[in-house]
Amino acid sequence: MRALLRRFALFLTLAASLLTFIALPAPSAQAAEVLLSQGKTATASSTEGDFNARSAVDSDPGTRWSSAFADPQWIQIDLGASAEITRVVLNWEAAYGRAFRIEVSSDAQRWTTVHQTATGTGGTQNLAVSGTGRYVRMYGTERATPYGYSLWEFQVYGTAGGSGGEPGRLLSYGRPGAASSSQSDGNCWECTPARAFDRDPASRWATSSTTGWTDPGWISLDLGATAQIDKVVLQWDPAYAKSFQIQVSPNGTDWTPIYSTTSGTGFKQTLTVSGSGRHVRMYGTERATPYGYSLWEFQVYGTGGDPITPPPLPSDPANPPRLVWSDEFDGGAGGKPDASKWRADPGTGPNNELEYYTDHRNASLDGSGHLVMEARKEVTAGSSCPRDPLSGSTTCQYTSARMNTGATFQFTYGRVEARIKVPKGNGLWPAFWMMGADFLTGRPWPYNGEIDIVEVLGKDVKTAYSTVHAPAYNGGGGIGSPYTLPGNADFSDDFHTWAADWNSKGITYSLDGRTVFSLDKDQVEQTRGPWIFDHPHYMILNLAVGGDWPGPTDAGTPFPSKMLVDFVRVYQ
Repeated sequence: MRALLRRFALFLTLAASLLTFIALPAPSAQAAEVLLSQGKTATASSTEGDFNARSAVDSDPGTRWSSAFADPQWIQIDLGASAEITRVVLNWEAAYGRAFRIEVSSDAQRWTTVHQTATGTGGTQNLAVSGTGRYVRMYGTERATPYGYSLWEFQVYGTAGGSGGEPGRLLSYGRPGAASSSQSDGNCWECTPARAFDRDPASRWATSSTTGWTDPGWISLDLGATAQIDKVVLQWDPAYAKSFQIQVSPNGTDWTPIYSTTSGTGFKQTLTVSGSGRHVRMYGTERATPYGYSLWEFQVYGTGGDPITPPPLPSDPANPPRLVWSDEFDGGAGGKPDASKWRADPGTGPNNELEYYTDHRNASLDGSGHLVMEARKEVTAGSSCPRDPLSGSTTCQYTSARMNTGATFQFTYGRVEARIKVPKGNGLWPAFWMMGADFLTGRPWPYNGEIDIVEVLGKDVKTAYSTVHAPAYNGGGGIGSPYTLPGNADFSDDFHTWAADWNSKGITYSLDGRTVFSLDKDQVEQTRGPWIFDHPHYMILNLAVGGDWPGPTDAGTPFPSKMLVDFVRVYQ
């Protein structure tokens, strides 16, 4: 019996030990290694053609970054926050690096090497590394071929939240500001300090044209409470500061510099800083131009303060995308465009055009699945037509068609495509394009943003154009590119499909499935001015006659002339 009791007591002791073991918390698991680089901001020392840096971080093995054909070259990734880097995977194209370094940095200025080789093999290299930083760079010093450096993918793995911690939140949105002076005239209407803190890249603050084009000049904001500042982003207008300081203050009176430069570059500057205060100020001491100081955006990031949460940014399209809107133009011959999708846009066009756009009189279906937009030589009266100096009457010599989805369909991001056959003839100007929807509520062009998917001039139907227009680059200064068909074929001979893939990183234009032009948002902001296309747009189809760009018609211009549209589709 005693033996049985001893065995029972032993059982209870073991059971108690087991329960104690089960109740104890498990040891902390090591943080899992994750892919940190996908979709992050990437920049490079150079770019060959359309093979830009962001193509190396898009997780698409069919796109790549390529550099100029010289040594050294580099590509770097901003992870957005400090991280413990454990592994780097380089998926090289045939043009690879024989000698290169993998480097990390907290500020993109001072670099630490975590891997180095003089015998790179190309192909896919899976490199175990150990380092901490927000920025990771492949720095190539010797090419293995006569060409440049080219990566299908540059992947960085590790654990987020290294010694630098998570990046601060946006503290400046909607906060009150002050400035040395402000401009309000025909060149810059209501360019007050608040415009720099509204997260609207199409509005700006500027010093006064009558009193403020002097040194020093400044703009400040009140964060509402003391904050720890870790980043400042300045998006300059061409009137930028060559020498300036970023200063902080507890009371708006006593200022302490936390950043200083005498070689400001203008455009977009992302500054890593460290300081504490309730007030933050950009204090300019030397202008880079004869004009004043002007900022599209002055953003302050950190912790603390009394931040106002800004509206959420739009989400990128799903991958693969799905069809969300289309018009195949099916219907009987003579039918009109679907009123639930398109509205006529009557009146005269801008740019000294010669046509009058009718109320769908010049747009119809052909019964074979096409929309026909027809330009005719016929006199039409219109209040906005040119005035005849002899009779005093206002008439246009041509009619045509223009229609849009402004009242029926607006959207942000996606793949937008149309299959079109353009007409040929001097003075003709067919186009498929998009306008920022705030144009309909009163924001003037180009502050609303314009995305031209395709324009063709009838006098040169072997060339097509894709362009964007914004306050800092518009009209003849818009950012775009001409391109041609293989064999220099004529666009008017057949249908062709034009598309724009538009997301938070930029726009890629394609023709018949072939990429013809790419716009990288980061690169535009750093070299041309603010990117203003991250908001709803609507689509426009039109066939213009005459104008500043295409020039006049002549005796050889055929009338009627027809622009045929097979389909318009939007995927998200």
